[in-house]
Amino acid sequence: MAGTLILLLLVILGTPLFAIIASSALIGFYSEGIDLSVIAIEIYRITDTPVLLAIPLFTFAGYVLGESKASHRLVRMTNALLGWMPGGLAVVSLFACAFFTALTGASGATIIALGAILYPAMKQAGYPERFNLGLITSSGSLGLLFPPSIALILYGVIAQQMDLEQSVAIDDLFIAGLLPGLVMLALLVAWSMYKSVSEKIPTTVFDSKELISALRESVWEVPLPIILVAGIYSGYFAVSEAAAVAVMYVLIVDVLILREVTLKQLPTIMRDSMVLVGGVLIILGVSLASTNYLIDTEVPTKLFDFIREHIDSKLTFLILLNIFLLVLGMMLDVFSALVIIVPLTLPIAVGYGIHPIHFGIIFLANMQIGYFTPPVGMNLFIASYRFKKPITELYYATIPFMLILFVAVLIITYWPALTMSLVELRHAP
Repeated sequence: MAGTLILLLLVILGTPLFAIIASSALIGFYSEGIDLSVIAIEIYRITDTPVLLAIPLFTFAGYVLGESKASHRLVRMTNALLGWMPGGLAVVSLFACAFFTALTGASGATIIALGAILYPAMKQAGYPERFNLGLITSSGSLGLLFPPSIALILYGVIAQQMDLEQSVAIDDLFIAGLLPGLVMLALLVAWSMYKSVSEKIPTTVFDSKELISALRESVWEVPLPIILVAGIYSGYFAVSEAAAVAVMYVLIVDVLILREVTLKQLPTIMRDSMVLVGGVLIILGVSLASTNYLIDTEVPTKLFDFIREHIDSKLTFLILLNIFLLVLGMMLDVFSALVIIVPLTLPIAVGYGIHPIHFGIIFLANMQIGYFTPPVGMNLFIASYRFKKPITELYYATIPFMLILFVAVLIITYWPALTMSLVELRHAP
């Protein structure tokens, strides 16, 4: 009881999340009479996870790309490719945001970097104000399911520490997220094209010269995702090696060839990216210690038994899981949610016969929506600040996109083959 009161007091005082999690682990182990050095051992244990190297490397590469003019070239190239379609500029925005978020791992950075380009362009093209705000705000988190998403890597690291019967390889997660991510994109593309036709937004004429010029300008960015995806799926290099390749590639291109990022900027970029990584890793370290305590005291097992007493149906469990994760996404960023909630919910999901890879995709798909779900979705406040619009206007603007993506989440949740088919095909004899 005293331990619970201490934790509540820490929350009220605004104590950092990692300190609260570490305190809960300390109190738990102390109450069980277990030597507290076990926490240091658990934190050290993550250093034996080679794939963990991919997180700081991919994050740094994403920050370097964010400081360059890659976002401008990406928008120009996708506009040259897709701008002639009905709703072409809206489709361009969706694909550009998804691609940029997958590389940088930060939805807020996507809204800030690409919003400055896409918002005025869509406004000038005649798209309604509310549609523009809703599309950019909601598409800022679309890349969470596409490689080399840092969220997918982090989920894989956490799942691998839980000694599940079914393996959770990072490259399998990358493959598993492709079709669900494309379904989300496809539904939003269909909605954007419908709105464009109904609002009678004029289309542009396809210009082969502009396309060739845009491809030439983007000649250094286009090969990067191809190299990473082909290298990982072919088995030529591991995920952590792919991250090192990404860092080397962006440094050579943006610092030495294009010279859009100077050597003087690199220390600042390193610091900013590693502040984010440091926050994630310290939370991950103490969360693994807390998870170890929960497993020792059989909390997930007891929680599963309690839920099983009241919920017999797997489908009912999945409905409640979706609701829970949507609410969670409104309150926590994806990294905190992963390290805190996955250790509790993943064993329960496995108990209902849900594959841990499928569960990971369900988890992140819901978190994508939670980012811009009223009233406290993180992207809503970032977009409100970026576009200088009242937060209530963002609420109304994102509702259609939230409903469309919720349909996509239901498809992902109740059609496991969408997630697992490519993984099973990869491992087929």
